Amino acid sequence: FLMMGLHPTYVKDNYLEEVQHVENELAKRKFYAVGEIGIDLYWDKTRLKEQQIAFKKQIQLAKQYKLPIVIHCRDAFDEVFEILEEEKSPELFGIFHCFSGTYQQALQAISYNMKLGIGGVVTFKNGKIDKFLNQIELQHIVLETDSPYLAPIPYRGKRNESSYIVNVAAKIAQIYGLSENEISTITTENSKAIFGI
Repeated sequence: FLMMGLHPTYVKDNYLEEVQHVENELAKRKFYAVGEIGIDLYWDKTRLKEQQIAFKKQIQLAKQYKLPIVIHCRDAFDEVFEILEEEKSPELFGIFHCFSGTYQQALQAISYNMKLGIGGVVTFKNGKIDKFLNQIELQHIVLETDSPYLAPIPYRGKRNESSYIVNVAAKIAQIYGLSENEISTITTENSKAIFGI
């Protein structure tokens, strides 16, 4: 299940050519999402304008092809929300990948028809999302790994792998007071609905 997109950390001088490449590929074959797309100001703030343009153009492509988007947002919630507000429509939907924001940011993401992608960060003592996650209805949650990054406890600091998603499910089950099986069933159905599978 492939997705196609220009990741914000790869937005360089030739970003318009790269976005055109994304469009060409979307026209050629089946993809299940446009992503990871978004804004990343963690490493480099000098490409904000280009990242905003690339993000917006790719959202428009996702709408055109009736595909979900998978958002990469790092140190850029306000900037991402600004673009989502401009592009808000029934055709806009997807996943806020590796969500690590606040409760208010979670509600705002959901208001744009986004599911919250929850991964290893939920198991971290300083991750903070475990403090409010149970206030978010499970219909808005999908499980993720972000392998090879952000391995959950007890593997934090090591190479992440897909099999560790059970640790994420276990933590979310604890937060919601449900069984791991219930969490897995609900979040899998959420993912299938987003990706149309």
